[in-house]
Amino acid sequence: MAASAAAVLVASAACSDDPFAFDWNDAPDTVQLYSLARPELNLVNAFNFLQGSPVLVEAPQATGSWDVAVDTRAGEIVLLPPGALNVVGAAKIAPLEGMTLDDVTRAPADTLVYIGDKPVPVRMGTIYVVRTNRQRGAFGRLCNYYAKLEAVTIDVAGGTLTFREVTNPVCNDRDLIPPR
Repeated sequence: MAASAAAVLVASAACSDDPFAFDWNDAPDTVQLYSLARPELNLVNAFNFLQGSPVLVEAPQATGSWDVAVDTRAGEIVLLPPGALNVVGAAKIAPLEGMTLDDVTRAPADTLVYIGDKPVPVRMGTIYVVRTNRQRGAFGRLCNYYAKLEAVTIDVAGGTLTFREVTNPVCNDRDLIPPR
């Protein structure tokens, strides 16, 4: 078995591929979520960035499976990190005004710019960096992952938010563009 592993590593090195590299691209995915304020049942209203999947939050305490939820507060669409619903979670949001999705190449290092305990209003022309809940990484350690998103459509009357997002799949890496 050790010989097989060594052969794979040698073959990878010969092709100049890094066997520990994560292949990811920065082509944004588009997601639509519904506000928690909508009366219909079974509408996806939260998102798990690492899994790239919308989540139905039936009870806010169902943390760990979602990083942000969408709600309508004071006549505007907002993003809710778990702490804004009094749920324990590490996910936080950093709004970056006056930037485009392409402008944001790295998540902020300053932890004070991230909001984890109150609603974050969604506005056109603002990019939102999300530090996800802690999840097990490829090598078994707990990791935060980073993502960026921008609103495409904010429909307060309809209670929907459509956004484009890019997520870095590398444990604790703040880069928001893949290595070149």
